[in-house]
Amino acid sequence: MAKRKNLTSDDLLRQQEQPQSKRTKLITRSRKEEAYESPSDASASSSGSVRSPLELNGHKDDGDSSDEVSGSENDQANLQVSARINMDRLRLPQRIEAGKTLRRTAELQASVSFSQLGVSSAIQNSLKAMSIHIPTEIQAACIPPLLAGKDCIGNAKTGSGKTLAFALPIIQKLSVDPYGIFALVLTPTRELAFQISEQFVILGNAMNIRTAVIVGGMDMMAQALELGNRPHIVIATPGRIVDHLKSGSGEWNLSRVKFLVLDEADRLLSASFVPELSYLFNVLPKERQTCLFTATLTSSIENIASAPPRPGKQKPFIHRMTESIETVATLKQSYILVPSHVRESYLFHFLCNPPESTLHLRRAPPEPLAKKKQDKSKKSQIAEDQVPQQPPPTIIFCARTRTAAYLTLLLKTLSIRSTALHSRLTQRERLSSLSLFRSSVVPVLISTDVGARGLDIEEVAIIINWDLPEEPEEYTHRVGRTARAGRGGIAVSFVTETDEERVLKIEDRIGVKLEELVLPEDKVLEKLNAVSTAKRLANMEIHDSDFGKRERTNRLKTQR
Repeated sequence: MAKRKNLTSDDLLRQQEQPQSKRTKLITRSRKEEAYESPSDASASSSGSVRSPLELNGHKDDGDSSDEVSGSENDQANLQVSARINMDRLRLPQRIEAGKTLRRTAELQASVSFSQLGVSSAIQNSLKAMSIHIPTEIQAACIPPLLAGKDCIGNAKTGSGKTLAFALPIIQKLSVDPYGIFALVLTPTRELAFQISEQFVILGNAMNIRTAVIVGGMDMMAQALELGNRPHIVIATPGRIVDHLKSGSGEWNLSRVKFLVLDEADRLLSASFVPELSYLFNVLPKERQTCLFTATLTSSIENIASAPPRPGKQKPFIHRMTESIETVATLKQSYILVPSHVRESYLFHFLCNPPESTLHLRRAPPEPLAKKKQDKSKKSQIAEDQVPQQPPPTIIFCARTRTAAYLTLLLKTLSIRSTALHSRLTQRERLSSLSLFRSSVVPVLISTDVGARGLDIEEVAIIINWDLPEEPEEYTHRVGRTARAGRGGIAVSFVTETDEERVLKIEDRIGVKLEELVLPEDKVLEKLNAVSTAKRLANMEIHDSDFGKRERTNRLKTQR
């Protein structure tokens, strides 16, 4: 029998673009060599590829569903779902107790300083200006190997400081021999690219480090001029940087890149980005440091971690979470059983009556630009009295762009200040929405999964899953937008009659059982008429605005 050739890490990355049958053989062979495989990895691998989050849950209700289901049928359906969830929970792997014995983060942080990790005094001063004094677990583990020139795979919970774990070594090595383009950082979303750039600018301010953000939705000519100036660090989405490489005149290239970082590596290594990554691996130099950082380990990352290194290179340093629970301990997670056709009423009641632990995070409404006239009519006075108190900072995640636009219009009609973040907005509109939410001008952000990765927004109190994600690892990233850096947070998922299997997959993935949250039905239905009116108005406005017309037109053009 012929001896099988060992695959290097780069070979495994390129295997992603091969036909389905070849990828399945590769995954099957690697699985036989593993002694342990998690259920979520198995399900992810068997599917062959991961669908785009923007295409998930296409069957979900956008508020157009009929109200013909009787209350008794809904109650019976909810009782059946609740009973089945509670019965099936008994079969979940009991991993929670094992995780309690592996909490060593506090001891590690108390015994290590940035100075001991080899971080320069100039960078330490920048960290002190950011009020960062002690490294987190992943920073303490990954910074020394990266400074020593090793490749690195870092796995840590959301909000644990993964960005600084690769940013500090890059800046320190760049300060020794500054030139551009020194490092390329790839991200799956545009908003995350802008956020990473901000952190590089703050940390490298004393050294005048230049960064360039190369993402879609922005002017390509301006980006080309920026790349022609050879910035030290380029933060990009794969599609747009490949577009520049293919259309450029050769004024710049990536031949001298010393660092390649894949942030949110589990998403970047999915089928959606395979062509772009394959192109980039062919133009990037072989002698470089490659870093993969993620909050969720998938089979693709595990295969790369177990593959033998290329001749002449060391095996990458690998840091894994020691705990079996993917979400942080300060996050309270629950679900609400609700009939799909009245979800809006439950959402409105929950936002008007948030948990007591989040009330202190409520922000006062912004002051009007001009003072209103003192002689208000009686009618306007009554209308003001009926305006609900605004909720604490909340992010609502849904599966489709139309759903995000619909919920935004619905809540605005109900006098709750909200803004949307999804792929059908221009980049200027997306950045504006994030700015309004960060500054607490708008307390509710309604987002598709483009906002689920890496965004670090202080004091987000509540995460609401309007649609449960089809892939359970996406749940981890969504709820990771709250309870960051040791803060507390609440995650609530709306569970309808069709979501039972998704709940069980999520619980199995994160190693935690979600608690049922029961809202008083009589209180919820008090505002049913107002919510029903708002639903009709929101759907009419979306219809009149020809939402998605541009995408439909482009689709027809490509079919000709």
